[in-house]
Amino acid sequence: MSRKLCIFASDMEQNNESKMGIGGLLRRLLPFVTPYRWLLVTTLVLTFAGSLMAQVNAVVLDRAVDAINELLHLEGGFQWSAAARILITISAILLGKEVLAALITFGQRIFGEKIRINVSRDLSLRVVDRILTFRMAFFSTAGNEPGKLQTRIDRGIMSLSNTVKNFFIDILPLFTSAVLALVLMFAANVYVGLVALAIIPIYFWITTVQGRRMKGWRHRVFGTHQQLNHGILNIIESIGVIKSFNREQVEAAKQATLQEQSTDQQMQTRRISFLFEGLKTFVEQIGTVLIIILTAYLVLVDYPGMSIGKIMYHVMLFSNVSAPIRQLHRIYDDLNDALVYAEGFFGLLDADEEVEKSGTWKGEIGKKVNGRFELRNVEFTYPGGTHAIRDLSMTIEPGKTTALVGLSGAGKSTIVNLLDKFYSPDSGSITLDGIPLEDWDTEGLRENIGLVLQKNHIFSGTIEENIRYGRPSATTAEVMEAARKAYIYDQIMDLPEGFKSNALQLSGGQQQRIAIARMFLKDPPIIFLDEPTASLDAIATEQIKNSIDAIKQGRTVIVISHNIGQIIDSDYLYVLNTGHCVQSGTPDEVYRQGGLYKDIFDASARSMNVDKIAETLQ
Repeated sequence: MSRKLCIFASDMEQNNESKMGIGGLLRRLLPFVTPYRWLLVTTLVLTFAGSLMAQVNAVVLDRAVDAINELLHLEGGFQWSAAARILITISAILLGKEVLAALITFGQRIFGEKIRINVSRDLSLRVVDRILTFRMAFFSTAGNEPGKLQTRIDRGIMSLSNTVKNFFIDILPLFTSAVLALVLMFAANVYVGLVALAIIPIYFWITTVQGRRMKGWRHRVFGTHQQLNHGILNIIESIGVIKSFNREQVEAAKQATLQEQSTDQQMQTRRISFLFEGLKTFVEQIGTVLIIILTAYLVLVDYPGMSIGKIMYHVMLFSNVSAPIRQLHRIYDDLNDALVYAEGFFGLLDADEEVEKSGTWKGEIGKKVNGRFELRNVEFTYPGGTHAIRDLSMTIEPGKTTALVGLSGAGKSTIVNLLDKFYSPDSGSITLDGIPLEDWDTEGLRENIGLVLQKNHIFSGTIEENIRYGRPSATTAEVMEAARKAYIYDQIMDLPEGFKSNALQLSGGQQQRIAIARMFLKDPPIIFLDEPTASLDAIATEQIKNSIDAIKQGRTVIVISHNIGQIIDSDYLYVLNTGHCVQSGTPDEVYRQGGLYKDIFDASARSMNVDKIAETLQ
């Protein structure tokens, strides 16, 4: 499974490129459009009405030219009264048509835009719902970094909503108008209609060749955009490190290289686009010239039904036929861009293997979860290829505090990730209270687990909202009590807005206490502590330790820490090395065994200058 995840991002575009064309794109969009079928029907009716209005100018001009021509050749001479009637009639028809067309166009655009906005909203909600179901392994896969995912989602939604706009607001009116104009041309003269019809397939063929030539370049541009967005996000997140090492120029140079690459790719796509657009414009103008020559010739030879007015009539109708051709290169470019971005977007919706699987066991009603974990011969490799856990077996006793000890990269945090079902083991078994972990309902499992990490995320919002995240139904009094247990209450109350203050403005240590307050508020039977006091000062560490000691009573606790004080307080510990369990027992027993734990313990004591501390205390 992990290997599949590794190749998901890199293969997604290639796989979808061979499967999705414009027709496939529209089919994927259809389920998002059909809920607004009445808006769609209204838009189509207005579109047809607007297309009829578009032909009025040609018909009026045809009649006006012939009427004026007859007026100029009257035997009694030119009559201003007759001319005035013609001009008044033309003006009334054209002005009335413009007023009606403006109302129709407004309605057609407003309804079409409402469809686009609603579809955009539904696409956004769908992908958010989907992402929330993905396993952690998905987000650890190369190509699924936050910046790249954001680009894939943002550009996907934007391009897909633009596709709805292009199809229902732009293309349909243009092509409906073109079909009606072509029918009128054939009705007036078959030969002129055939000339107009012959130009269209040539133009479409050129456009198709253009799309094939540019598709590869669009994928390259899309990939570079992802890298740029991810790079900028990385700069923002790492700004402190960048400045501390004076590496502003290095990061700027990286971005400059990517920007240069993006510029070259965009210029290449524009060169190809402009070349084909010029060729299509030339073909369109050839069609106009042929229409003028043919209609003029038919008038000169006195062909039945042809008159001077018909020259202008056919030229204007051909303009209505060629209008979608003049717009097609832009719309076709947008549709091909949409194909590139839609592949990434729908790839997220279609990623079935990445969805977090959940069992049906929620625990017996009214019975408290004991918290006995058993791991047997567990193997686990991260999607990136890191073999983190190797043939690991251990038992976490309920109601006890178990410490996981080892050097960095030993697999301690990975065990917590497996126990919380963030990842699934490649082989072996994990049970909770005798029930296989994969059979546990994921939501039910996590409701019984409190997790405090070394680096905890603080959401945009107030301090109260962040603490209440531990239990949304908690009262204000309960939130304040949780803050007291986390020894952050007094500091919060010193802020101008108290619990209504912006949580993102807190220091790192204060944010860590907010995360611990969430855990107190949740009050779960199982607690995972991964370096819970890493960002705190000595006094705060002692305060939090006292609170944690109080809440640990009667609960299953797993502690990961480099703090000797937290390790020796545990009931049992496992010593890990490169994913293996190399020692286990009570802290005193394992220390007397010697080996890795004694080395870590002694090194920690020396780093704390324990001898001098003891002398000072004496």
